[in-house]
Amino acid sequence: MTVPLTYLETEAGDRIAYRHSPGSQPGVLFCAGFHSDMQGDKALALEAWCRSAGRQFTRFDYFGHGQSSGVPERGRIGRWARDTICVLDEVTCGPQVIVGSSMGGWMMLLAALARPGRTVALVGIASAPDFTRALADKLRHSGAWAALERDGYVDMPSHYPGEQSYRIERELLEEAEAHCLLDGPIALDLPVRLLHGQADADVPWQRSIALAQRLASADVEITLVKDGDHRLSRPEDLRRLIATLETLLSTAPLSRKPRP
Repeated sequence: MTVPLTYLETEAGDRIAYRHSPGSQPGVLFCAGFHSDMQGDKALALEAWCRSAGRQFTRFDYFGHGQSSGVPERGRIGRWARDTICVLDEVTCGPQVIVGSSMGGWMMLLAALARPGRTVALVGIASAPDFTRALADKLRHSGAWAALERDGYVDMPSHYPGEQSYRIERELLEEAEAHCLLDGPIALDLPVRLLHGQADADVPWQRSIALAQRLASADVEITLVKDGDHRLSRPEDLRRLIATLETLLSTAPLSRKPRP
């Protein structure tokens, strides 16, 4: 049975598309990556596993992504973080394990910092906090920065077959600075599992090492997949992700007291 598509209206008037399966707690909230949506292989595999286990699961599309309202180039890191927190607040029930892929790893961190009382664990897949800084460096080194300064945007080709180019606005890079996390300690004291492919051409695996070093938690484990790419969506990658989540859920507390 297909999980019905539902829409959540935010305070800004955006319509955020989501699919929610009720079930036992802790639930699982999946956050997709930049220019990705909730129809990806990882989201669907996790949903199928959670439903078979009778566990609550939620996936959604950020503003400008998938079936939500808006266009992606008008999105901002803060706006997508608010979408994530809104879904956490209004759709999910009880404690949650937040799973974030690529940019979704940044969103899961921001959501957990905003709602520590609702978050019991994190699973990052090629986590990309602060990825806008690396993107800005890439534009500078490629010579595209002049066009960005002149026009306020630049179109970047995707290196994935069949995908169109995507537009990067200068305002996205500037606004993101207020949400960057890797400059100092990240005050999250909860279990964190980080999966990263060492053949990742988009986000270097060292980003997960840097993230682990910044997290306050001592319960952080990193799994490096030597031949794994950025998406980590092969059958063996999905099995690894589900096994990681299953082990984590078997030990995650059912509740966490809100912190000041």
